[in-house]
Amino acid sequence: MRRGLLTAIAVTGLVFVACFILILGVLVLAERGDLSLGGNRVALVEVEGLIVDAERIVRELEEHALDPSIRAIVVRIQSPGGVVAPTQEIHDAIRRARDQGKPVVASMGAVAASGGYYLAAAADRIVANPGTLTGSIGVLIQLTDFEGLLKKVGVRHEVVKAGRLKDIGNIGRRMTDEERAVLQSLLDDMHDQFVTAVAQGRGLERAAVVALADGRVYSGRRAKELGLVDALGGLEDAVRLAGTLARIPGKPRLVRPRRPFQLTDLLDWLGNRTPLRDLFTGAGTLGPAPWLGAPKVPLYVMD
Repeated sequence: MRRGLLTAIAVTGLVFVACFILILGVLVLAERGDLSLGGNRVALVEVEGLIVDAERIVRELEEHALDPSIRAIVVRIQSPGGVVAPTQEIHDAIRRARDQGKPVVASMGAVAASGGYYLAAAADRIVANPGTLTGSIGVLIQLTDFEGLLKKVGVRHEVVKAGRLKDIGNIGRRMTDEERAVLQSLLDDMHDQFVTAVAQGRGLERAAVVALADGRVYSGRRAKELGLVDALGGLEDAVRLAGTLARIPGKPRLVRPRRPFQLTDLLDWLGNRTPLRDLFTGAGTLGPAPWLGAPKVPLYVMD
């Protein structure tokens, strides 16, 4: 009799806890917008740090483009640039999302320069903070010549190659005029692609973009004056603008990126370092720090 009573109490307690967690999760997700049945949702896609791989970002853009409950997309950019090819993949994914009828707004954080601006140029609108570092429309390769140092320490750097230019960029010797011309031709081609993407994305005359594409960095306010940015503001302003473009009545519901739940999230919550709702939404950890103070990273990186 007593054993049956204890079992009943335990089962009742488990059911109560499960219902509590379920209801709490539903309320949190509903606030976040994930359970919204209406078409008032705006999805957030985050681009942070160096752009060296496009797979995750392209996948998120494609999923949101195909989701009928997502009316618009905001791409939050916190990046000083990266490698050309993945940058172009993300750029093209943004264009495809637009072609499928989803307005895309680029929201610039502390830095959205070089490859970061390349991505923004693909969006319908660009929103930057007045102090955002953006622009840097240019391409470069940085190489180091250690020939003198190696000779001083008695190190010989030898290369066996098939193909006259196979070891272009060799750190053990000075670059030849022919090699410099080859690399310059490569960068000129990349730069031409960059200028074309900005001119097409921003609806500017090519000559106007060429005049701005000398590699310099602009503040968000200056970029707006030059036509490189549409409006000044933060993420919330970009979300509201996306809602307006998608003709969403009232305040849009922002759908943030999901990530797998981790034990550290629970430990952070128990230590009162993470709000309870973040335990369910997956927003409890900090992303990479903004690249303020870091060296300017080129759009094209060659190892």
